[in-house]
Amino acid sequence: MKIIDVLIERKANSLNRPFAYLYDGERNISVGSRVNVNFNHHNLVGYVIKVMDTNLSKDEIEKNSGFKYTYILDVINEEPLLNEELNLLANEMAEYYLCPLISIYQTMLPSSLKPSSSSLKGPKIYYEKYVHLLSPLEDDLTPKQIEIVRNLKNSGDLRLKDVKSQSIIKNLVNKNRIEIIKVEKPRLEIKYEDSAPEKVLTPDQNQAIKSILDSKQSVTLLEGVTGSGKTEIYLALVKEMLNANKNVIMLVPEISLTPMMIKMFTSRFKEDVAIFHSDLTNAERYDEYRRISSGKCRVVIGARSAVFAPLNNVGLFILDEEHVESYKQDSLPFYHAREVAIMRAKHFGAKVLLGSATPSLESRARASKGVYNFVRLTKRINEKALPKTSIIDLTNTNNLSNDSVIFSLPLIKALKEIFSKGEQAILLINRRGYSSYLTCRNCGHIFKCPNCGIGLTYHRANNLLKCHHCGHVEMVSDNCPKCGSTYLSKIGFGTERIVDEMNKLFPQKRVLRLDSDVKMNVNNLNKSLSQFACGEYDCLVGTQMVAKGHDFPNVTLVGVILADIGLALPSFKSAERTFELITQAIGRAGRSDKEGQAIIQTYNSRHYALNYAAKQDYEAFYSQEMRIRQVQKYPPFTYLTAIKLAAKNEALVIDFAYQLFNILAKQNFPETYLVGPITPFIPFFGGKYHREIVIKYRKKDNLFSFLSKMLIEMQKNSQIDIQFDVDTLDF
Repeated sequence: MKIIDVLIERKANSLNRPFAYLYDGERNISVGSRVNVNFNHHNLVGYVIKVMDTNLSKDEIEKNSGFKYTYILDVINEEPLLNEELNLLANEMAEYYLCPLISIYQTMLPSSLKPSSSSLKGPKIYYEKYVHLLSPLEDDLTPKQIEIVRNLKNSGDLRLKDVKSQSIIKNLVNKNRIEIIKVEKPRLEIKYEDSAPEKVLTPDQNQAIKSILDSKQSVTLLEGVTGSGKTEIYLALVKEMLNANKNVIMLVPEISLTPMMIKMFTSRFKEDVAIFHSDLTNAERYDEYRRISSGKCRVVIGARSAVFAPLNNVGLFILDEEHVESYKQDSLPFYHAREVAIMRAKHFGAKVLLGSATPSLESRARASKGVYNFVRLTKRINEKALPKTSIIDLTNTNNLSNDSVIFSLPLIKALKEIFSKGEQAILLINRRGYSSYLTCRNCGHIFKCPNCGIGLTYHRANNLLKCHHCGHVEMVSDNCPKCGSTYLSKIGFGTERIVDEMNKLFPQKRVLRLDSDVKMNVNNLNKSLSQFACGEYDCLVGTQMVAKGHDFPNVTLVGVILADIGLALPSFKSAERTFELITQAIGRAGRSDKEGQAIIQTYNSRHYALNYAAKQDYEAFYSQEMRIRQVQKYPPFTYLTAIKLAAKNEALVIDFAYQLFNILAKQNFPETYLVGPITPFIPFFGGKYHREIVIKYRKKDNLFSFLSKMLIEMQKNSQIDIQFDVDTLDF
């Protein structure tokens, strides 16, 4: 008899504890197995966290404990899904992020292996049938049977579907000359590039590598200007690790960057490379996860979720473009890949490398204090100067063009010049769609999402209104639903409108649009980027995914169409985000032997973030932004945790939020500041009303101990959803 402690698949805080079941079957169960259990009259999946053998009977167990026990219904998998290191990591994360442990396990595992009922319908191993020769003897065989036997003898196993006559195969099986075998076939086909010669590293690059490897600190911040050769440092470090018989996890922030990184790594390390990110199909992720887990690869490349890759003996974690906020998950369990990588590195005694031209203020502050090792690359590889950058003030009528309401005269002139020389341009507008929103000119009604309450974006390509938060889509109406007027206006602009404008101004030029809509529809991001790199297009128009990490030698002009968009967002990081995005975008120009230039269009030409970005002056921006953060008590001078509350009844969630705020205020924790209750930027979504309380604090121990205890009490109100966003970025 075994007593099995399991976590139920439901992510409710009230269920964040083990439930005990019995098992007296013959199958093996271990920590990390999944089982089917009956829970509150529902058939659910449980994740085993403890197994205890006992000689007692069911009656004796119940008598000793005073509880009634039930047996598990079935064992889904006998072998543990996660090793000891990842199980320990899950517990550490649950404690750090104040979230249900089961939510961590569900985040770590691919769809087919998650401890959830939906996983049971997920992809399984895909096998292909082959014909395998058992005996080459030709006695009593027909000529056609002999032909197949000889083919198998000369060429090896054949795919069953390639053999035309199934009746001949059946007869040969009956005569014990052949057998049908099943061979697993991976569903992800990786094109391994031809080996590329290793580049000769500069003295600065060699010195950076030495500092990273020799550092006593486990974490290194590598700050290098755009084009300074950070990727070659990554490749050299991976080679060092593989030679030392250690493995590597390499993270990139955007899936759009993954194809480029895969090409570089596979050309150097071939079959040792595995790919893991959310754009793979569930079947491809399942196959890659199993390949990684089995030890058949040594380098994993992927986006945020690849930090959980079941790789053993990891010697190095790399986060490229570490400042990008996509490393932070925006749903339960709200983890940050940087912090998780540091947690995992402690287990292996591994190094963590954070690379960026514009490090997050949190990472840069830690490096400045000596918490992280700090390495800087101040020059481009080719010694080329950074692009010449101009800020164009759109409030100055002298800069405006009669031919375009979007493009300024200086930008149009610059485009004409570079096109005349056969060079390419990148245009950045951090908003997809054709227009920002649709409004009624008669009554002022704005078409909004019924789920989120935010303005719907007009997409002209398919004549639809879309919500960029929840994905809601609706048809464009001819009439205002409020007053019936037909006077509807499309306000603002996005990537579609920019392409339209380019086609009018430069009808002979080939323009490529790249944003998440195109990526989703075409599903061939790598092909689009390759076409632009090969010169099949003259201009690339896109959102932030075109601003980071790409290396196009013929791009000599970058235009930021409207730099103000990010500054208007209600976040303490709005200036930092804007500075980072524009700095990264400017860095795409002039990366080869051709001189680069950048043009920033704005209605706010005096803003420090724009001016420092134009000068590529990270030090000046860092200094000014840190002074502002210190006064306002924002990270890195404090930590932030948001308590997210939601309920179907708005009055209920508001009342609960004020009660909770008052409870926290009475505790009077030192150097702790409360903000709220506040209404989030999107106050209604998922059928519920949302409110938040944000806590600024210097030390977490006593505060988090209290929050953990309070959570148990708070969860008694089943009408309120409570989640903690530790180290929140959305405030």
